[in-house]
Amino acid sequence: MVVVLAGGVGGARFIEGVVQVVPPEQVTAVVNTGDDFTLYGLAISPDVDIVTCTLAGLIDPAMGWGIAGDTDECMGMLTRLGGPSWFKLGDRDLALHIRRTELLRAGLTPTQIAEQFRVALGCPVRILPMSDEHVETHILTEAGQMHFEQYLVERRAQDAVLGVVFEGVDEAKPAPGLLDAIAQAEAVLIAPSNPLVSVGTILAVPGVRAAIEQARDRVVAVSPIVGGAAIKGPAAPLMRAQGYEVSALGVAQCYRGLVGTMVIDQVDAALADPIRALGMDVVVADTIMRDAAAKRQLALAALGAVAA
Repeated sequence: MVVVLAGGVGGARFIEGVVQVVPPEQVTAVVNTGDDFTLYGLAISPDVDIVTCTLAGLIDPAMGWGIAGDTDECMGMLTRLGGPSWFKLGDRDLALHIRRTELLRAGLTPTQIAEQFRVALGCPVRILPMSDEHVETHILTEAGQMHFEQYLVERRAQDAVLGVVFEGVDEAKPAPGLLDAIAQAEAVLIAPSNPLVSVGTILAVPGVRAAIEQARDRVVAVSPIVGGAAIKGPAAPLMRAQGYEVSALGVAQCYRGLVGTMVIDQVDAALADPIRALGMDVVVADTIMRDAAAKRQLALAALGAVAA
């Protein structure tokens, strides 16, 4: 079995490569839920939906989020009625949030709902939210503390970042089966997701970091930073705010003590020795997931590091 710790778009695309190499039924995706929030009274779980819909073949491939061919009639009417419009919700997308909210009110857990959704939508990979307890990633900025989605989407990541807070994480527990999955996995892969607010949120759940540390020789992380810049998202300002260099070396420093091998891009080959000095092995590969073949090759590189 292979476990993949994943955030949103980058994590989902990486898992698309993994399932070209490993039978999907042998893959478990542990997904960040720190981005979860409530809008229009609906429970929204962005990363879980992105991973599930991507692997079900439903995602908008150009955006990496949202359902392909979706319409926005409901959102248009909500906006006309004076509702917030900063977070786009397609009509079929809204169906997920309505049903999730209904099931939560009926007493189902996020883990149970994720399983129900993945089966209904045809996602072949086991989806585990990081926790059944509600955790929110908040960004501390000069304009005040705000939810990560508000910082990223509504305010377009323009605020100066002072820090990151995981609200509710101290009371959270790993989702049922999560720690066992890590312990039993032949390989634990950390997708090229944001190390601080995607993977970092998962690692902040009590018990998860220790489980990863115990599996360290089987843990491989792929850097989401290539050539000193993030492929997607606000990793750069968040890393700087936490005192990390914005580079593959900085990502390795985030994961020091947790990861046995770092996979870095070819353009960052000069950083291999400094990363090795942190006590990690290094694999240099093409990490740009431009198409299905590139995703497969990246997955092979990561899995090959465990088999070596």
